[in-house]
Amino acid sequence: MFRQYSIVLLLVLFWTPAVFGQRGLKQYDNCRFVETDWCDGDSFRIATNNGQQMTIRLYGVDCLESRVADTTDARRLRAQRRYFGISNFGGNPESSIEAAKKMGGEARTFVMAELERPFTVITAKADARGDARYKRYYGFVITADGNDLAERLVRLGHARAFGVGRSTIDGRSRDEYRDSLEDVELQAIKRGVGVWAATDWESLPNERRQDRAEEAELAMALGKAPLNEKISLNSAARDELMRLPGIGETFANRIIEGRPYKTIDGLLKVSGVGSKKLERVRPLLKLDD
Repeated sequence: MFRQYSIVLLLVLFWTPAVFGQRGLKQYDNCRFVETDWCDGDSFRIATNNGQQMTIRLYGVDCLESRVADTTDARRLRAQRRYFGISNFGGNPESSIEAAKKMGGEARTFVMAELERPFTVITAKADARGDARYKRYYGFVITADGNDLAERLVRLGHARAFGVGRSTIDGRSRDEYRDSLEDVELQAIKRGVGVWAATDWESLPNERRQDRAEEAELAMALGKAPLNEKISLNSAARDELMRLPGIGETFANRIIEGRPYKTIDGLLKVSGVGSKKLERVRPLLKLDD
């Protein structure tokens, strides 16, 4: 009896890191891609082997927008073009925008080809917002060849290592997963593949600097969210969180990664959020169930 108890205890101790790493994640095998007219490289519709359909938003990566439906899409495409250093590709903004949309379409085509055969989806069904018609969940996708789809997109220059991350089902921490994607991005940059083939390296630093300055100016212009429209800390979309004073896209992603929060003070565990920033946003937040 003692021997059996000891074996069980050792197994629990040995697997504890992995258990914490995969908390809340569920694996769906033999999924199939569901083609829609709105899907792109990092967000698409899938069906599980029992016929359940859901929209998956990949963790850790961001593909160029292939369709621009509103000012939010336009602003995001501008930020993406600046990140890759392609704002002047073709000699003018119009040519750059059309080229960026085409590159976004190439990422979409690549994903459709990668998911022609049954694949695996791993998700905790964390709300990724997006189109109100199709509830989106953050998730990982493993292709039929055993490849992480997000990693493949970054490796081939179809996406940047950017966005919401989390710990993986194999026990890697959120930061480890993010770091691995950033390392792969460096390799893609060196090879000059995908979008990186069009990068203007001389103008890239200034493009990124300009984007940071405009985001800061936008935050100042927005001021603060109306007090009668408090933002839900546990369910607000990234763009909603960016309405908060001092919260840009990077901080919004970090806030989403830290969900769920039991109290507003839980924001203090988010890297870069101190007591002063917390007190600025506290009156504008609510904590849903």
